[in-house]
Amino acid sequence: MKHNTLHDIAKKLKVSTSTVSRALSNHPDISKETKEKVKALAEKLNYTPNPIAQSLKKNKTSTIGVLVPEIKHDFFSSAISGIEEAAYHSGYTIIVCQSNESYEREVINTNALMNHRVAGMIVSISQQTTTGEHFKKLIDRNIPLVFFDRVCEDVDANKVIIDDEKSAYIAVQHLIEKGYKKIAHFAGPKDLSICKKRLRGYKEALLENNLPFREEYVLHGGMHETDGYNSMDTLLKKNIVPDAVFCVNDPVAIGAYQRIKEAGLKIPDDIGIVGFSNNKITTLVEPQITTVNQPSFEMGKKSAEILIEMIDNPDKIKEPQTIIVETNLIVRNST
Repeated sequence: MKHNTLHDIAKKLKVSTSTVSRALSNHPDISKETKEKVKALAEKLNYTPNPIAQSLKKNKTSTIGVLVPEIKHDFFSSAISGIEEAAYHSGYTIIVCQSNESYEREVINTNALMNHRVAGMIVSISQQTTTGEHFKKLIDRNIPLVFFDRVCEDVDANKVIIDDEKSAYIAVQHLIEKGYKKIAHFAGPKDLSICKKRLRGYKEALLENNLPFREEYVLHGGMHETDGYNSMDTLLKKNIVPDAVFCVNDPVAIGAYQRIKEAGLKIPDDIGIVGFSNNKITTLVEPQITTVNQPSFEMGKKSAEILIEMIDNPDKIKEPQTIIVETNLIVRNST
């Protein structure tokens, strides 16, 4: 089916293409009669603007680029819903890309979104990312940028985060108050800022309660179920049996949970377990898993609101800010 263009409308009405363009955008120099003729014919021909052509002309689009580590993770799918909600109500659409926890793929996706002339970008970095040089290119091109959850510390941009250190401290303090003393931590990648902060919160809670910090009780890995499973397996094979585990996120907690069950140990009697993020799966196992509730939808929505404000009011852009969203501990039967 042929897609009618401005040229087709202009040819039928015997006017210039620029006259048709200005009539459709309600330009004051075009007479009311001409506007009505142009709009009536455009409707009859089912004319719709070409977004690519418009973006080339205006050097911007009404599209927001969203880049996350993975879509399958409940936290990120919920955050994307929050972003889309805010975007929809402001007349924007979103394009979502995932890095699959790969720095190389993150760079490729960033460049692709930039070349598609997105109006701005909302980003949560991969676990491999240690530098934000590819994001600095966005800022150099005056493309608004907002980070959420996982951020680049070396990039001066708006950020929407939680207090990871405080949230981890509260989770470990809860375990200590329940009587657990030999608490392990499955910590995630060493270079990822959220993992560093959650490890600091874990250490702080131990030290403030006069419990020893044991290096062998901290295992670094990835952010998936297999990482939690493997970390728990490593401890058990070394005959190290903690009485509780604080996990960097819920998928890691689920993996640890599986290995604990396989070992014939009881949760919470033999080993207590705490996750992080409030992934839906934490309520689908028995016993249900205690976790830190990270308001992902609200974080996504707030990120989009900040970005849209930057796009719509470029003259009012302020110094980048860091917005901290509150968390809370959801206590369930795993502790």
